[in-house]
Amino acid sequence: MALADLLQQRLRGAYWRDPVAWLEIYCLANLTFLAVDILIAHSVNDFRRPQEYIPLLFSVATPFLLLPAILAWLRFHNIFWWKALGYVVGWTAVIIGITGVIFHLDSRFFYERTLKSLVYAAPFVAPLAYTGLGLLLILNRMLDARSDNHPSAARMQEWARWVIFLAMAGLFGNFVLSLADHSDNAFFNPVEWIAVISSAFTFTTVLMIFVMPVTRRYLRFCAAVLGIDAAVGVLGFVLHTRANLEGPSTFLNNIRYVTPPIAPLLFPTLVSLTLIGIWVLAPFLPESVSPRKRRTAAPAE
Repeated sequence: MALADLLQQRLRGAYWRDPVAWLEIYCLANLTFLAVDILIAHSVNDFRRPQEYIPLLFSVATPFLLLPAILAWLRFHNIFWWKALGYVVGWTAVIIGITGVIFHLDSRFFYERTLKSLVYAAPFVAPLAYTGLGLLLILNRMLDARSDNHPSAARMQEWARWVIFLAMAGLFGNFVLSLADHSDNAFFNPVEWIAVISSAFTFTTVLMIFVMPVTRRYLRFCAAVLGIDAAVGVLGFVLHTRANLEGPSTFLNNIRYVTPPIAPLLFPTLVSLTLIGIWVLAPFLPESVSPRKRRTAAPAE
């Protein structure tokens, strides 16, 4: 299939095969679902600070703003409201995420400024989920490859690379969270190391896309690594749920105070985002490096 035909299919096709629409639905689902995570996390201290309600209220309000924007675009082809409401939700999410990092660190780290206080403070990386999702919404509007009458190959490739970059930042945050959360109990169960090793290896694998020239063959290798990482997340969800069922208190109390069951789902969530970018980027890359190019690139003896 010619590149122009492939772009036409991926940019002008039905919404169910349109990566731009996928990204919108991805942001809508995750911003909304974060309400559950915030409700569980901030209920540990019974919402001691009034500002802890802000991300919860924002996540609850997001479907009422972002869903009409998506429908206005997909159903009525109204770009103005899609961009306007999307920018409002996106920039608000960015601000909430950055502010949340400051509040989380202020819970202990700014007073003691030690590695121990960083580990046992509120998870400082967690609010950046809002920032990342907000940046994805902004990206979808600032770098809209659909805006011309003819698909823009250059903007499509740039869009894909930005999606992968933001997903890679999330993968690094997931590694930090896995390391910090499991160090709370000094890795009591050796199985807990699997999440740390998997998240670190997945992050470095995706990082190579920006460090060296890659091929479609390497992207398939990335997809395989991402699939394993997603499986690790599902396994973590099962193990966390089992720990809560067998914990010292009731199931709901164990969810709040013992093991967060939702945390491992960040693995498959970030994997799906990375795969969207890889799927769009793949047609722009060669299948493999030819032997002649390898010999040319090799240093002379």
